[in-house]
Amino acid sequence: MKEYNVAIVGATGAVGEKMLGLLENASFPIKSLKLLASKRSVGKVKTFRGQELQIEETTDDSFEGIDIALFSAGGGITKQFSPAAIKAGAIVIDNTSAFRMDPETPLVVPEVNPEDLRKHKGLIANPNCSTIQMVVALQPIREKFGLDRVIVSTYQAVSGAGLHALEELKAQTQAVLNGEEPVAKILPCGGDKKHFPIAFNALPQIDVFSEGGYTYEEWKMINETKKIMGDQDIKVSATCVRIPVMSGHSESVYFEVDDKNVSVADIWEVLKDAPGVVLQDDTANQVYPTARESVGKNDTFVGRIRKDVDVDNGFHMWVVSDNLLKGAAWNSVQIAEKMIEMGLL
Repeated sequence: MKEYNVAIVGATGAVGEKMLGLLENASFPIKSLKLLASKRSVGKVKTFRGQELQIEETTDDSFEGIDIALFSAGGGITKQFSPAAIKAGAIVIDNTSAFRMDPETPLVVPEVNPEDLRKHKGLIANPNCSTIQMVVALQPIREKFGLDRVIVSTYQAVSGAGLHALEELKAQTQAVLNGEEPVAKILPCGGDKKHFPIAFNALPQIDVFSEGGYTYEEWKMINETKKIMGDQDIKVSATCVRIPVMSGHSESVYFEVDDKNVSVADIWEVLKDAPGVVLQDDTANQVYPTARESVGKNDTFVGRIRKDVDVDNGFHMWVVSDNLLKGAAWNSVQIAEKMIEMGLL
């Protein structure tokens, strides 16, 4: 079996560290692993399969001999270094938003649209974390019953905003418990004018506001869902909210199927064996997914499936996943595994 040379760009970040852990048990044989980051991280040491690996600076020359380059260091880094990686012969799997909506770049969730991998030109984009878990849950339903409309409200963890945001949550929480005024410097969006405390709060803004009063995060969910599912006619609307949870995104998803005779039992039947989905739906015994229980797991958890009281073909469900794993690192590693499985690498 062929062995692969792999590089992680952004190896010291939250997602990069998750990628490192996942590669320990990857389904494909790894010949070598290169850990890349910015100049300030050079010399730091990470352990992989019992070996100590030093962090190297990312440069155009970093990708010689690399087969798979997993990028998670910000869109600017991807735009700067992915051309050199592709020229060197590497397949770039990018976890940023830099190329997600580029018509030449496949946007892939392996459980949903693996065939799009065949269209790659050296670069594959990993979707937004909140989009990934939603389409994993919706795709089996769409395939069986059709899908006309989706309205989603997210309850997103602070880890999605990075390590500094997590530290801010911890500091603010302690300040409030001490009777002090919490200091906000990052959330809801580092690039916007105002900042608000996340501790004991809910912020209805993720990323900056854009067209129609929607944030970029909301537009990502709308546009990415249409692209991944290959259907521009699906009606999608999103409201994205940051809550004081450290890890694990939760979503309330309303959807309308084409078939008006579908029952909750029919939805259960489709989801119970769906790839990447764990059905947890027994309200009589208070069984449903929670963010806390999703942490450290690669699956997407679905529960609280119920029919809308007014719309015959409308349903509601609760979808939860670890945003750093299935929402980022695991989906990237999964893409690499699927490409090898399909003979594309």
